[in-house]
Amino acid sequence: MKKPGLPIAREGYPFILFCGFTTLVCSLLQWETAAITGLAATAFATAFFRDPARVTPEDETAVICPADGKVLFVEETFDNRFLNKDVIKISIFMNVFNVHVNRIPFPGTVQKVLFKPGKFYSADKDKATLHNEYCAVTITASAGRQQYTVVQIAGLIARRIVCWTEKGDTVEAGQRYGLIRFGSRVDLYLPTETTVSVKKGDKVKAGETILGNLQQ
Repeated sequence: MKKPGLPIAREGYPFILFCGFTTLVCSLLQWETAAITGLAATAFATAFFRDPARVTPEDETAVICPADGKVLFVEETFDNRFLNKDVIKISIFMNVFNVHVNRIPFPGTVQKVLFKPGKFYSADKDKATLHNEYCAVTITASAGRQQYTVVQIAGLIARRIVCWTEKGDTVEAGQRYGLIRFGSRVDLYLPTETTVSVKKGDKVKAGETILGNLQQ
């Protein structure tokens, strides 16, 4: 698996350096308003691409949150796109102020990585699930045959999905595996045997919040 940079995701370096260089040039030219704007943009880019360390709970059955943000909904549904079975679906919306580095929910082996180009509707809308660009990672849970899928979904502003994991990778709960640039959403499709411990409206943190427990 490719390794992300710390404590700033390496994908953010070009944005931060560009904004910083622009700010420097404007300062040297004594363009005060432009320099202040550039400084604000540099601070925003640095904050957006921050990649803080997280302490993942040591619970072998815990399903760890894959994204910072707010739970949009928790529902039982039939998934006909990735797993072709009844699942528990948890959707998490990330605004531009959340950390956007995504993490593995449960240890296992990556079976499939599916990227699909698409539209860029607002990620908190229902049609984003079906029509927006996404990257779906299906994982077979360790010590069992159960599978789950975690889906990065681009949003209205987000135009770039980054996924570091590849088919065949062995992954651990809380491990960084990708990010989405500038506001987006992550959907998690879990086995119906999962006991869910979050609800709509809850604020959650990637790598730390326990979404539920999966008994194998």
